[in-house]
Amino acid sequence: MRLIHLLVLFVLLLPAPSQAVELDAFDQKVRHWAESCRDEIKGQFNLLLTSGKLSVPQLFDTFYIPIPDTSPQKFHTQYDRVTDGVLRPIIDKYLALDKRLVFVVPVDSNGYLPTHNSRYSRPLTGVGDADTKWNRTKRLFSDRTGLAAARNKKPFLLQRYSRDTGEVMSDLSVPIIIQNRHWGAVRIGYRQK
Repeated sequence: MRLIHLLVLFVLLLPAPSQAVELDAFDQKVRHWAESCRDEIKGQFNLLLTSGKLSVPQLFDTFYIPIPDTSPQKFHTQYDRVTDGVLRPIIDKYLALDKRLVFVVPVDSNGYLPTHNSRYSRPLTGVGDADTKWNRTKRLFSDRTGLAAARNKKPFLLQRYSRDTGEVMSDLSVPIIIQNRHWGAVRIGYRQK
């Protein structure tokens, strides 16, 4: 018991981790775009809810239905077909803002990506490499970076990582809150140069 008290005291006396993240000028632009995109997506979600086209349980659906014969595995939810028509024009508009942007996507809190940019939503061909590269929609991105972005509830999260090509990639995400519930995030992936 005494050891537990000492450990608790030790943890309480540790300095708090730094919350400051150094954003350069382009990071700040991306953060602004992510927040604006998030606000448009929230507006569309709220319109879908108030119009009755979606219910709150449908929007927060996490029963992912496997789409047959897809690799990597793709899934449907109760809302993904609706978001394809409503959200894709929004995320495509933001993707077009700068050539350094690689993707602009909404993901739920499990990393499920219901609607990807048009450039990554090409029809499936049955050719593995081509489909993996050009049809990235309706997948669960549950890797460390993807889940951290999807579950972050702070104003933003900036993650930088090296791709297998050696290129440094940045992933800036902002949370999406719908009716006081954390739905997920808007993620923007981009190159620094």
